[in-house]
Amino acid sequence: MPAVAPGPHDRPVGSIRRSLFLHSPIHRSPHTVLRQLLEVVDDDTPPSGPDGPVARLERRIADLLGTGSALFFPTGTMAQQVALRIHAERRGRNAFAAHPQSHLDVWERRGYHVVHGLRFHPVGDRHQLMTGADLAAIGEPLAAVVWELPQRDIGGQLPEWDELCSQVATVRSRGAAAHLDGARLWEAQTYYRRPFDEIAALFDTVYVSLYKALLGIRGAVLAADAATLGEAAVWRSRLGGAIHDAWPLALAGLAGLDNLLPRMPAFREHAIALATAINTDGTALAWPDPPQTPIFHVHLPAPKRAVERAGEAMIAERGVQLFGRVLSAPDPRRCSFEVTVGEQAMDFAPQEVVALLCELLDRAATGPSPA
Repeated sequence: MPAVAPGPHDRPVGSIRRSLFLHSPIHRSPHTVLRQLLEVVDDDTPPSGPDGPVARLERRIADLLGTGSALFFPTGTMAQQVALRIHAERRGRNAFAAHPQSHLDVWERRGYHVVHGLRFHPVGDRHQLMTGADLAAIGEPLAAVVWELPQRDIGGQLPEWDELCSQVATVRSRGAAAHLDGARLWEAQTYYRRPFDEIAALFDTVYVSLYKALLGIRGAVLAADAATLGEAAVWRSRLGGAIHDAWPLALAGLAGLDNLLPRMPAFREHAIALATAINTDGTALAWPDPPQTPIFHVHLPAPKRAVERAGEAMIAERGVQLFGRVLSAPDPRRCSFEVTVGEQAMDFAPQEVVALLCELLDRAATGPSPA
């Protein structure tokens, strides 16, 4: 079999001492994760049943989002595809619409089509948020429209609240369901500053991640009305997602809700401070300016491979990791990477990040020419 290139999570922990990357392996050591789990479990915690961690997690998410019901899934990929399939079967339509850089299409190998026979209708400019005009111009009947809040691959951008409400109303008037890809809803709420249940109430189905900002082991929760989740439970079983002994995943999610969710506003403020310092210096560009959430992109005036080599050298020589993945750009002289601020980034002062970026670009300019 051909070798698989290592991903950003596969680097040996020992080579990294500090990292700006949220999901760096130094923040994910088994010892650290297991210690966190012990903080939310006691000797009387059962592995399953109404008092088990999965049921507790489902009730907590349902209460937080105001949906009345919630269902645990082992992955967000499965949860979202199941939600879209239910919307499609109810309406007798197999097309759904979303931003061109929707996670469902970019990162999931078209599972919505291969497994469920659904068709993706990309909406709008891939480098900008989709608009009400984009949605109004769709010419085919849709089962659902997906909003990814925030839109990760364009820097964690969000539509303004009134615009979002107007878009959902337009979609509903045409008979389509509204689905929220809320993998990063915890971060999005820091911009809208509305209760989670008010945001969730716009949508027919809401998916949230236990892994992204909450730093769980894995797992997701789908929130909706009880009838929808009854159908979703059948599909979860059909797809092999009704796993027994899911309590470690649920416990990690509960730990994230306890320890990290209250910190999201502070993470956003630090993201704004980092981005402001970067843009004041002017060597690189942080976008959006200012960040709407604890997520932003750093755009660099250097080629992707040169930046990757410079980043490797900084890890090898200094033990400092700035990114997990470098993104190419249409201009081959430029690239970017994502910053998601969590506890790991609070250890990096704004001026230190500016100095590290300057060092990164100096190394990229003086290193070997890109292949």
